[in-house]
Amino acid sequence: MSATPTALTPGLLGRQLSGTRPQKKILILIADDSLMGCYLLKSAITRSRFGFEVIACATTRAEIIQQLKAHPIDVALLNEDLLDGSLAGFQVVSELRVLFPKTRVILLLKSAPDDLIVDAFRSGAKGVFCRTEPVSALCKCIRSVHQGQIWANSKQLHLILEALVRATPLRTSDFRRHSSLTKRELEVFHLVAEGLPNKVIAQRLGITEHTVSNYLFKMYDKLGISSRVELVLYALTKRQNQPLRP
Repeated sequence: MSATPTALTPGLLGRQLSGTRPQKKILILIADDSLMGCYLLKSAITRSRFGFEVIACATTRAEIIQQLKAHPIDVALLNEDLLDGSLAGFQVVSELRVLFPKTRVILLLKSAPDDLIVDAFRSGAKGVFCRTEPVSALCKCIRSVHQGQIWANSKQLHLILEALVRATPLRTSDFRRHSSLTKRELEVFHLVAEGLPNKVIAQRLGITEHTVSNYLFKMYDKLGISSRVELVLYALTKRQNQPLRP
């Protein structure tokens, strides 16, 4: 998932550094079930060589929402448990996907059982990270998610694909659901299935990103799914049977 390092000679490195602008820092929110946990994680990732800036810490759903309204957060690291209760982080992810679609969420798990992995992506997380892994791996996870990638290993991706294909909304016999999509919704549908972000889709169709988001939410409702990941997998399933035409 991370880029392959490139070897640079000292002279070339010096010339590159002299003409390179400082990279914009990745703005981060950390949410844990204790302030101590927040501060320990903050200390660990800000000591890394990557450009991370922890803007805020939170321990409850209300604090998370408040901080995201007050600050332009790029990536939110949410622990599975908050002061609100066990697995409260999963509930918050679903809200953030709707309220703050530009903020990418990574769920931090104590362990990685199959059901939690699937639930994390169903909720709208862009990555899952097990807290038993090293901080260096978390830093790579943050950078990858910030760049628009999904952070999951091959086993987890296979697990997600199997679970979502078995799910009721992905049954190809239910033609009435996808036949209710409008021509414009089908156009958005196919561009999402190609892996294009909202900004590029908006440019392709000559509409705003906000309008693209509205189309996505309407499609989620019509198709009975809850996330972009499910929509892509739905499209892959349909292509194996009867392709949808705009």
